[in-house]
Amino acid sequence: MKTLRQLLKEGEQRLLENQIENGTMEARYLLEYICDLNWAQYLLQADTEADPQEERRYMEAVEHRCTHYPLQYILGTADFMGLEFMVNEAVLIPRQDTEVLVETVLKEADIPGGKLLDMCTGSGCILISLMALGSYGRGIGVDVSEDALRVARMNGIFNRENWEKKGRGANDILWLQSDLFQKVNGRFDVIVSNPPYIPASVIETLMPEVKDYEPRLALEGADEGLEFYKKISEAAKEFLNPEGWLFFEIGCEQAGPVSEILSENGFRDIHTVRDLAGLDRVVYGRR
Repeated sequence: MKTLRQLLKEGEQRLLENQIENGTMEARYLLEYICDLNWAQYLLQADTEADPQEERRYMEAVEHRCTHYPLQYILGTADFMGLEFMVNEAVLIPRQDTEVLVETVLKEADIPGGKLLDMCTGSGCILISLMALGSYGRGIGVDVSEDALRVARMNGIFNRENWEKKGRGANDILWLQSDLFQKVNGRFDVIVSNPPYIPASVIETLMPEVKDYEPRLALEGADEGLEFYKKISEAAKEFLNPEGWLFFEIGCEQAGPVSEILSENGFRDIHTVRDLAGLDRVVYGRR
């Protein structure tokens, strides 16, 4: 029988042996998850014997992670904008880079009572965060994948207490299965999108956690990654109110081409925002 301390050490060694970045912290996260402990509880119980079933489940989780299966998929959740979101293989894992997109929308276009559309919504983390932290009246999340929308709906329910406030009701976030704007009706004050933008030639160079396990449908963009920027920008003009805003997350080398796409489609006041690493991350403009 191993103590919790010994079990944690063994998990850490296995992860580091398999080149898992941050293996020390991830071993801890997995132990807390499997044993239903926080770190303070672990410190108090570190030299007690681990429950045999929890020991088995912990090592199974560690071995799963050793294949580079994403930690967030094992835990079933990911943190984003101070909120917790359910995730599985149907959706991209929310990333800190995308928080720049949400922060930019809130800074530039937090319209009280406004109507918001999140195109390619995936897990729903962008839309739910904007509704929770902003003043919008209603939001719609659109995705072509019904599997992704099941996750988004669960996240809407899971985070209801965070966004269902300021006079909003349960029907003020809606989810729509649609190939881009095909089934979308009405006009919006803000359209936001983190579309598939990674060129096919780049996909295979990504870390295995991404290229082997996250949904290719949500990653890969044709036409050197610009396909969806072109389609969304062209169609968005018909779905934005006068003075409405269009915000995109972009790849770090796409600011120029995406800005040009917006300009060609009649958008003005076009700006680029960098992330914490100093890389171009958001492009936005106004109708």
